[in-house]
Order: sequence, then C-alpha cells, then structure tokens
Amino acid sequence: MKISLVCVFVILAITWGAGCSSGDGEQSDKASSSARDSGRPTVYVVNYPLQYFAERIAGEFASVHFPAPSEVDPAFWKPGAGAVGRYQQADLILLNGATYAKWIPQVSLPASKLINTSEGFRDRYIALEEATTHTHGPGGEHAHAGTAFTTWLDMTLAVEHARTVGAAFARTWPDGNAAFEANFNALETELLELDHDLRAIAEMNPQQLFVASHPVYQYLARRYGLNLESVHWEPDEIPSDIQWNELMSVLEHHPAAWMIWEGEPPPEVTERLESIGVQSIVFDPCANTPETGDFLDVMRANVENLKSAFAKP
Repeated sequence: MKISLVCVFVILAITWGAGCSSGDGEQSDKASSSARDSGRPTVYVVNYPLQYFAERIAGEFASVHFPAPSEVDPAFWKPGAGAVGRYQQADLILLNGATYAKWIPQVSLPASKLINTSEGFRDRYIALEEATTHTHGPGGEHAHAGTAFTTWLDMTLAVEHARTVGAAFARTWPDGNAAFEANFNALETELLELDHDLRAIAEMNPQQLFVASHPVYQYLARRYGLNLESVHWEPDEIPSDIQWNELMSVLEHHPAAWMIWEGEPPPEVTERLESIGVQSIVFDPCANTPETGDFLDVMRANVENLKSAFAKP
C-alpha cells in the first residue's frame, strides 16, 4: 500500500508539473528567476511593440518580459494563473491602452505598477462604429469593438508610447535617467524616420484604394492618408464563399487594386484575388514577437511592401 501511494503521488506531481508548464498556453519565462537573482528590475508588457520599446530604453538596466505564445493575437490572449502571477510580481507593468489586452480587467494587478502607455493621447483614439464578432486561431471567438487598438502603427503614436515608457522608468529608477533619455532619443529618431518614409510613400498617390484583410489598420490609415476599407479574413485560412461575396460587395463601391494582409496569405487565395484584379501585400502589425529580426526590421519591410503598391499603376 505504501508503494502504491508513493507511485500515486509521483504521478500526480508529474501531471501537475506538465499542467503548469503547458496548460496556461504561455511561453516559458525562465529569464524571470534569473533576472530576480541578478537583482535587475523586471518589467512585464502586453504586446511585442512595448517589449521592444522597453528593451531599447532600459538597455541592461531592467529585464523585460512578454509571455504570450507566438501563435496568438496578444490583444485577445488569456494568460493562465502562472503568467498572471508573474505580472503581479513585476516591478512595472506596461499596458497598451485603447482597450488592448482584454484580460486586464478580469484579473487583479497592482495599480501602482500599471503604466498605460497611451493615456497621454486618449483624445486621439479611434472609436469603432460597429462591432464584428468572428473566430480564428487558438484564441477562439472575439470581437473588434469599442476602440481601435493597434495605435503603434501611427509612428508618431509609437513615439508617444515609448516616451511614456521612458518617463515611467525615470520616475521608478531615477539613477538610470540619463541612459533612459539617450536610449529614447535614439529610438525616437528611428521611429520618426519610418513616419517620414510612410508619409512620403502615401503622398505618391493619395487616391490609391486598399482593402485590408483585417480591421487593424485604422491608425495607419488615418496618419498616412490611406483610402482603406476592411474585411475579416485571416492569412492562414481559406476564405469562405460568404467572405468572397462580402469582398465583392466592398469592391463594388470601393474598387481597390490592393489587399493589405497581416501575414502571407495562401497562394490559392492570392491567385484568386489576382483573377479579379486585386494584388496582395503584407503589412505586419508586429503585435507579437517576429520570427526573425525586431520591430524596426518588420516595419522597414512593411515600408518596402507598401511602396510596391504605390510604385505600380
């Protein structure tokens, strides 16, 4: 009997360990303990752009963590108890604001540690006129409603996110203020270069029409004057007949020659689009960690992709 009980406890321990490592649907965060051991402050964020901005500004001063798995949309990700606990233990928690990270109101996080990095430009939020609910990927059903949240696609707003991050770091750790300021200034220069490039491209043909495969480009369209309407397609899914019919309805009053995608669409989809006179380009919002490169690399690739749509008649 004693042997049987020991076996049971061993099995339960193994099962619990496996559940803790994979059941939350989050990246392993081995760096957390090493950061605490080294005495560096820890910063947790809700999307990859904030991770990139925070890492650029903090340098080696702090350890920045973004535990969402790579295959999910962080805006609709639901962290498990383990990830929530690590957020709660962080020295600072950087939020995107604008209704991003739908899980935030559902958990208890220390208010003193929360930094809404878009609070300073609330008056520039874009309100969504109507909600559309749909299902895709491991995140399941979700709705685009309330406020558009991919604020960082307006590079001037990306600068404001980064500025707020730098200011929060300076308040919390004043000893690093000089380094934070220098690092922010370098990042600001690069983001404003992207802003200049995007404006110059869009000015080549302000009448160019676009359809977006997903309603995430509101701030991009407003800042750079893109004449754009959206459908609800996914780059890793084949559109249904209903979705094709919806696209044809849009094209009747908005005869776009280009569709902007979040990622590479299937070849059969691009071929069918080409058969109706619509070319495809990728403008990756980069909400989650890119497979290669960093935020600036992705945005520079986006600039080149967008340029191709304006360079051709």
